[in-house]
Amino acid sequence: MVKSHSSIAVLAFEDMSPEKDQEYFCDGLAEEIINNLVQLGGLRVASRTSSFAYKGKPEDVRDIGNKLGVDVVLEGSVRKTDNRLRITTQLINVTDGYHLWSKKYDREMEDVFTIQIEIAHSIAQALKIELSDEEKHAIEKAPTRNIEAYDFYLRGRQFFYRHKRRYTQHAIEMFSRAIEKDSRYALAYAGKADCHSYLYWFFGGSSADLEHAEKDSQTALKLDPGLAEAHAARGLAVSLSKEYEEAEKAFEKAIELNPNLFEAYYFYASTCFLQGKFEKAIDLFKEAGRVNPVDYQSPAYLAFIYQSIGQKEKMEPVLQEALYKVEQQLALNPDDSRAIYLGAGVLVRMGDKKQAMEWVKRLAATERDEPHLLYGIACLYSMTGKVEESIYYLKKAVEAGFAHRQYLEKDGDFDPIRSHPGYKALIKDLEMREKDSSST
Repeated sequence: MVKSHSSIAVLAFEDMSPEKDQEYFCDGLAEEIINNLVQLGGLRVASRTSSFAYKGKPEDVRDIGNKLGVDVVLEGSVRKTDNRLRITTQLINVTDGYHLWSKKYDREMEDVFTIQIEIAHSIAQALKIELSDEEKHAIEKAPTRNIEAYDFYLRGRQFFYRHKRRYTQHAIEMFSRAIEKDSRYALAYAGKADCHSYLYWFFGGSSADLEHAEKDSQTALKLDPGLAEAHAARGLAVSLSKEYEEAEKAFEKAIELNPNLFEAYYFYASTCFLQGKFEKAIDLFKEAGRVNPVDYQSPAYLAFIYQSIGQKEKMEPVLQEALYKVEQQLALNPDDSRAIYLGAGVLVRMGDKKQAMEWVKRLAATERDEPHLLYGIACLYSMTGKVEESIYYLKKAVEAGFAHRQYLEKDGDFDPIRSHPGYKALIKDLEMREKDSSST
């Protein structure tokens, strides 16, 4: 039972290693601590995406905590030299900036799993959380005991979060090497499944990627049926095969196991949108925004849905929220092309087409081979009445690998070009590709 503080953010740990080459390890360690804390009932844990948004930024911990809406913040640093680890952690009260707890760990690399467990227990004690036997078992259950597998897994996560085709492919290689070291590493299988799903959905991947996603997610579930990430990976994989009933069950299970898993809400919302279940999608995008308060994607898509179903009075305040969060994201990460794309869409809906087009040109000048961003540019040109430009970039998106006819047909941004011969030809082309794919 929580008697005092009830919410926490774990910031990305600072790399204090001599070569400054351990960012992936520092990020992974903090993420594993987040995953342990999520197991504690009654403790609300800020998502990785939210808390890591402030990595490397000279901002006061109290300000970060207030922006994330949490009571306490855990910050730390890692110095890794050969096989030695020095990990320093501080738990800080957001209200007054005082330390509630701090500790330094000087251990061998093989002790990293024990350190993670000790940190979770220490935080629970500092926050006056009484752990049940089930919670103790959950945080003491290591996903692997193989140090090499763990290291490859952390490298894979680092690549995966960069959300580019080449990095996603690198992530697959790292997850595969983790699995070679530990064939029962469920998290590595779930990560690999997500990579293949991302390649298929965002980066013009093939039907083989979809098959890998389904196979790897199924393996992850068999190895660890209680792993929320495995259920979320399964939900995403089968949703891309239009097996929506199974996908929804998988997402529901993932949320039950980990109510703070942003990806489960976000991709569940997208799945509902594809089925035309707009009210359900609205609720899920709201929940995604709740568990990840700095996420700019959920409010942007929420506004788009409100516009699609004719509820413009609800759209206006959400647009303001989305623009604010996009601007915050770009202040921290100026080259985030997805934020630029979604922010431009928000500006169009707010009536600021001039500013929106400046953002579109900025995006078009840098993103030439990512299908989902070429698709986004096509959306924006369509919305601003630039029909030929929209058709041009939509063709480029299809040539780069975009193949999701159903999403294209449901996307209200393309209403202005539906009757254009180029649009009709693209739809027909995608239909033919689907038939060819299903017959092979």
